Amino acid sequence: SGNLMTKGGISRRICEFARSIIGGVRGGMALTLVLACAFFAALSGSAPATVVAIGTMLYGDMVRMGYPGDRTAGLLVVSGGLGPIIPPSIIMVVYATITGASVGALFMAGMVPGVLLAVALCVYVYFVAKKRNYPRTAPPKLRDYLLYLTKSIWAMLTPVILLVGIYTGIMTPTEAGAIAGLYALLVYFLIYRLMSWRTLKQVLVDTMKGTGSVSIMIGAASAISFIFAKEQIGTILGNWLLSVTANKYVFLFAVNIIILILGCLVDTSVIQLVMIPILWPVAEAMGINIIHFGLIICFNMMVGLSTPPFGMCLFITSGISGTPLKDIIREIWWPIIVMLIVLAVITYIPDVVLFLPKLTGMMA
Repeated sequence: SGNLMTKGGISRRICEFARSIIGGVRGGMALTLVLACAFFAALSGSAPATVVAIGTMLYGDMVRMGYPGDRTAGLLVVSGGLGPIIPPSIIMVVYATITGASVGALFMAGMVPGVLLAVALCVYVYFVAKKRNYPRTAPPKLRDYLLYLTKSIWAMLTPVILLVGIYTGIMTPTEAGAIAGLYALLVYFLIYRLMSWRTLKQVLVDTMKGTGSVSIMIGAASAISFIFAKEQIGTILGNWLLSVTANKYVFLFAVNIIILILGCLVDTSVIQLVMIPILWPVAEAMGINIIHFGLIICFNMMVGLSTPPFGMCLFITSGISGTPLKDIIREIWWPIIVMLIVLAVITYIPDVVLFLPKLTGMMA
């Protein structure tokens, strides 16, 4: 379903819809970038896919309008990170597989942090736009809004079908994914007529590759978990950590530091395979909720995708924009600080994460 969204040509419709919402505001195109990434995140579940789809559509237009290329690229890197947080999310599915957490509860829990990050980035953009005198966008028109809403509504219903199916209990996550994928396929072939048979073939190939890599990852995670259990590595490390501190807030601070550092150096799959089997039993012993802990881990890995020296979104953004990596890194730090503030909020105010799952009865 995510591959269909990425390659089905919907990104332009989403950008136009986001642009129709923001109007007459200084820095409106930068705000459009954040909103478009948020919308596309709800379709793809992937940070790299969000960066490619939205960056390809908006980056060139923004530079031509007078936005600084390096600052625009930096904002794109961080905004693309909304992909793994706003549900559905590939990272959350893998975390659920490793720990046994509810996929539906994780998806529900990701909504508030995702919206919170999008709003925080919009606030940051608003003040930067005023300070740097970014161009204004044209005032919004109801006609344009309704036009672009009509064009994009069929695609935007895909995550609605997926999430409503899961949250109501009508479908399992696997069944919901299959139905959402079939719906997306019908929409692109019969309504939008944007997809050729060649594109569909590429979507299927990419899906098989992605499924294969995730399956290998889950197999490796199972093997590592077995070894840890057999050798009692998790118990030994857990007892050591508990001897250092019994305060769960200090532990969560340490987890944030560890995952943030690892996120700068290694791929998210390595972090999931190696660190979650070690850290989750300790978190469980301290009484930390499995959904809350999962969002903390996922958010940290999302930050890692945006941070030097090896953040994947940095390299992808540099490639599609032509902006030197050093220039993007120079402009990335203030948006990253915004991300870290949101991370601190979801770490130390658990109800920000758990409010919706509790409200909907998806967890006790």
